[in-house]
Amino acid sequence: MKNKFFILVILFQTVDLALSTPKKYESIFNFGDSLSDTGNLLLSGALVFPVIGQLPYGETFFQHATGRCSDGRLIIDFIAEAFSLPYLQPYLAVKQGQSSQHGVNFAFSGATALDAEFFFHRNMGSILWTNNSLNVQLGWFRKLKSDLCSDNELLFSVVACDDFFKKSLFLVGEIGGNDYNYAFFLGGSIKQLQSMVPSVVGAIANATSALIEEGAVELMVPGNFPIGCSAVYLTLFESPKKEDYDRHGCLKAFNGFAKYHNNQLKQALDTLRQKYPHARIFYADYYGAAMRYVHAPLHHGFYGGTLKACCGGGGPYNFNISARCGHPGSEACKDPSVYSNWDGIHLTEAAYRHIALALINGSSSLPPLISSPLSD
Repeated sequence: MKNKFFILVILFQTVDLALSTPKKYESIFNFGDSLSDTGNLLLSGALVFPVIGQLPYGETFFQHATGRCSDGRLIIDFIAEAFSLPYLQPYLAVKQGQSSQHGVNFAFSGATALDAEFFFHRNMGSILWTNNSLNVQLGWFRKLKSDLCSDNELLFSVVACDDFFKKSLFLVGEIGGNDYNYAFFLGGSIKQLQSMVPSVVGAIANATSALIEEGAVELMVPGNFPIGCSAVYLTLFESPKKEDYDRHGCLKAFNGFAKYHNNQLKQALDTLRQKYPHARIFYADYYGAAMRYVHAPLHHGFYGGTLKACCGGGGPYNFNISARCGHPGSEACKDPSVYSNWDGIHLTEAAYRHIALALINGSSSLPPLISSPLSD
C-alpha cells in the first residue's frame, strides 16, 4: 500500500508540474460550442431557466454554476492555467466592459460549424439551440480586434496586431460535433451524414484560414470525440446486436464516423500548413485522448465508469431525455471525479483534465503544444 501511495503522489506531482508550464502565451482566443463555452449561452439569456446556470453544474471546482456544461473546469480552463493565464472571459461579458487583455472566449453552447441557413434549408432549423455559428463567432472576433491591437504601423501608442497575435494561442473548436448531433438526433443515417463531412470540415478550415489572415500564428484545431462512447448516443441508438459494440461497450459505427471526420480534418489542416508555412497549426486529438481512459478506466481513476453519466435520470447509462441533468427527476453522483461522463453529453472536470494534459504534454497534440518556439 505504501508503494501504491508513493506512486500516486508522484503522479499528482507530475500533473502539477505539467500544469505549471512556464508562461508561453500572453492571450488565448477560443471558438467552439458547449465543450468550451465559459458562459456565453448563459449570458445571452437564450433560456429562461437554463440548468447550466444552476447546481449541480459547476459544483466541483467553482462551487457555483458558471455557464460551463460540466461539474467544473473545461479543457480551455486547464490550458489557461498551464500558461499562467486567467480563465477566459466570455465574449458577452467583454461586451459588458470586462477585460479582454488575456484573450476572449467566443464559444457558444449549441453552436455549429455550418451557418444556421444550412440547417433551415434542410428542415432541421427547429432543433438548433443557437444561430451563433463559427462564422458568427469569427465576426465577433473581428469586431473586437480593433480594441485589442492595430494593423496600422503608424499608431505607436497601440500594440501592433502582428506582435500581439504572435504571443496568442487560437483554439478553433471543438466545433462540428453539433452539426452531426442535430442531424443524427433527427434520424439521419451515418451514410447520409458522411456527405455533410466535407462541408463541416471546410467550414472549420475556412475559419482557421481566416484567423491566419487576421494575424493568428499559433492555432489548435481539435477533432471530434468518440461519440459512440457517449451516454446520449448509447441510449438513443441502443442496438440488440452485440457485434455493434466494441469490447469497451462503445458503438463501433458512430466511433467510425467520428474517425472519418477527424481524418478529413487532418487532411484539411495539412493543406493549410502548406498554404501558411509561417503558421503553426496543431491538431488536437480529442478522440485518442478520450479513448485512453475508455480503454483503461481504472488506471485513470474512473471507478464509476466511462460510459455511464454521473448526473442523470436513470437508465442503463443514466441518461434519460425526459429527466436530463439538472431537471426534475435527475440526480448527480456523489463523486464526479470517478466518472468521465458528466451529463450524458458533456464530460466531467476529471476527464477534461486528462485530455488537457495530453494536449499540453504532446501525447495528443500534433505537433506538441509545448514544443512551440514561444516557450523560450
